[in-house]
Amino acid sequence: MASMDKILEQMRREPTNVRFADLQKVCEAHFGAPRQSGSSHAIYRTPWQGDPRINIQNDKGKAKAYQVRQVLQALDKLKGLKGLEAEPGNHDEH
Repeated sequence: MASMDKILEQMRREPTNVRFADLQKVCEAHFGAPRQSGSSHAIYRTPWQGDPRINIQNDKGKAKAYQVRQVLQALDKLKGLKGLEAEPGNHDEH
């Protein structure tokens, strides 16, 4: 199975060509086990209310492109909330 970094890179580069299992792996790594699964959807909890929501669906082994984009938005929001990976040049220390 591909590494997390490679999966994320592919998700950003080609959201229309992501395996459902890879998207599920990313979601579980960042948001924990789904609060609902077993139906056609897997729904994950987020530390915020509202959008972006994490609701993914297996489409013949592939992830739906719009759901890949929602997961990427949620990961960006999560990174902002946790203050992870501060970008160089964003510190105004004088």
